[in-house]
Amino acid sequence: MKIAIFANNRPKSQAVKHKLQQKFIERHFILDDEKPNVVISIGGDGTLLAAFHHYEDQLGDIRFVGVHTGHLGFYTDWRDDEIDDLVISLQSDNGQAVSYPLLEVIVKYADRPMRERYLALNESTLKRISATMVTDVYIGGELFERFRGDGLCVSTPTGSTAYNKSLGGAVVHPNLEVLQIAEIGSINNRVFRTLSSPMIVAPNDWITFKPTKGSDFTLTVDSSVYHDREITEILYKISKKRVYFAKYRHNHFWQRVQDAFIGTETDEDRMDL
Repeated sequence: MKIAIFANNRPKSQAVKHKLQQKFIERHFILDDEKPNVVISIGGDGTLLAAFHHYEDQLGDIRFVGVHTGHLGFYTDWRDDEIDDLVISLQSDNGQAVSYPLLEVIVKYADRPMRERYLALNESTLKRISATMVTDVYIGGELFERFRGDGLCVSTPTGSTAYNKSLGGAVVHPNLEVLQIAEIGSINNRVFRTLSSPMIVAPNDWITFKPTKGSDFTLTVDSSVYHDREITEILYKISKKRVYFAKYRHNHFWQRVQDAFIGTETDEDRMDL
């Protein structure tokens, strides 16, 4: 098995990385940052997102494992004091994986004839900072509404627990390969109207944004930011690619949601009711 270790620059993460490297060498694993079978991300969800994009051209051949060295993340299953158990799990690996759908973002810029393609694990947003964003929203090729406001967010099911959730969007199980649109500061009055509600879009449909002319739009794809280019059209759809996580400790989705946002109620908590 070939393993890559992807860690953030924090001292604690680098210390865990060094310990793991030594243990893998002692147990005759192959450390390979170029063509790994398993990528171990050490840090938090942001580090795992960075690892995902670093290896996005090899997603069909890679499984990810998340080790958290700070607060519990949604994608990180192992604590930094459990690396011995992680190494044992890797030694008895049978190739099992859990996969999640991804978001394909296809952008047409005014200054380029070819469309540019991006891939998102969580979400993509379109915003305008200097003025109200005006964007025609199409679903399945049909005009749905003209949006006015600060911006729009399109998320994957797993990304529904990220920025989408803070915008009032629904948490969606990843078995439902759907897209979700959430509004950011929409304008609703007697003159201008939007649906003013998150929307779940079926996988056989696609979402298209056609913003008004201007080069001051900001496009985000996960943590990457693209701005100062005139966007004529953005198309969002479920990608044919998927992301795979090693299954050793990868909890069921709703358990992950509970751990990340609610926590486990203790007997002492129940006594206080």
